[in-house]
Amino acid sequence: MPWSPGAGRGLGRSYARALASAGASVVVNDLDADVAEDTVKAITDAGGNAVAVVGAVGGAELADALVKRAVDEYGRLDIMVTNAGALRDKTLRNTTDEDFDLVVGSHLRGTFTCGRAAVRQFREQGDGGRLILVGSPAGQRASFGQTAYSASKGAIVAMMRTWAVEHPKLGVTVNAIVPTALTRMVATIPGLGELVAKAEAGEPIPENVRRKGLGTPDDVAPVIVYLASKEASHVTGQAIAAGGDRIALWSHPAETHEQIKTDGNSSSGVAMTSSATTGATSR
Repeated sequence: MPWSPGAGRGLGRSYARALASAGASVVVNDLDADVAEDTVKAITDAGGNAVAVVGAVGGAELADALVKRAVDEYGRLDIMVTNAGALRDKTLRNTTDEDFDLVVGSHLRGTFTCGRAAVRQFREQGDGGRLILVGSPAGQRASFGQTAYSASKGAIVAMMRTWAVEHPKLGVTVNAIVPTALTRMVATIPGLGELVAKAEAGEPIPENVRRKGLGTPDDVAPVIVYLASKEASHVTGQAIAAGGDRIALWSHPAETHEQIKTDGNSSSGVAMTSSATTGATSR
C-alpha cells in the first residue's frame, strides 16, 4: 500500500499506475486536485485501488496525514515513493531566497518528513517496508542553472545512503532512483521539446535516443515496482539510473587519490595532489 507524492503527472503518475497494476493500493498525492483525481480514476477504472490526498509536501503535518490516510484506507503502509517537488531554472546569481526555499522545501524537506513518517509507521507495524526516494542526474553531476534542484537531489541520495544503514534491523530497504524521461520538466531543454511532444502524442521514440536513457515515464516505472517487491529485499543503499532502454548503477562516492605527508601538508603539496588528480595546472 504505497503512498506516491507528486503522482498526478509525468513520472509520478506512471509510478502510481504501475504499482497499482502490480497489486498495490495507492494513496496519490499532488498539489493539483484535478490531476490527482485523474490519476485515481485511471487506476480505479483499470480495476485498482486508489485515493487522493491534495496538498504540498514539505511540512510534517501533510507527511503524517498522508501516511495516516494509507493506514485508514488500507490498514497499513508498506511502500513509500517520494516524487514530489518544485523546480526553478535559475543560475546562482538569479536564484532568490524564495526560489531556493521552495525547491529545497519541497524536494529535500518533503522527502525527509515523508520518510520519517513512513519509518515510524513501519516500526509500529514491525514487519519492514520500502522507501524509494527520487534523485536526479542533476544531483549527481553538474547541471547548469539548477542550484537549488541539484543541491536537493544530491542531498536526497546522500540521505538515502544514511537511512539505508540506519534501518536494516527494521527490515526496511532504502534506495533511490535517478530517472530520466521525456516529460514536461525537460521540454524547455534545447533539442528535447520536439521529443517530448512525440512522447506525449504516443509516437515512437528513436532508438538512439532510448539507448541514451530517454524514453517515456513508463520506461522508468518497472524499476519502482521491482524495488517495492519482495524480490528486492536484499537491495538497499543503491542509486539506480533508469530511462528509455537504459538502466545503470551509480557508484558510491569514493576518494580517488591519496597522499600521506609525515611532516604535514603544504600549499605546494596540495597543489601537486590536485594536479595529479584532475589534470589541472596552476597559474
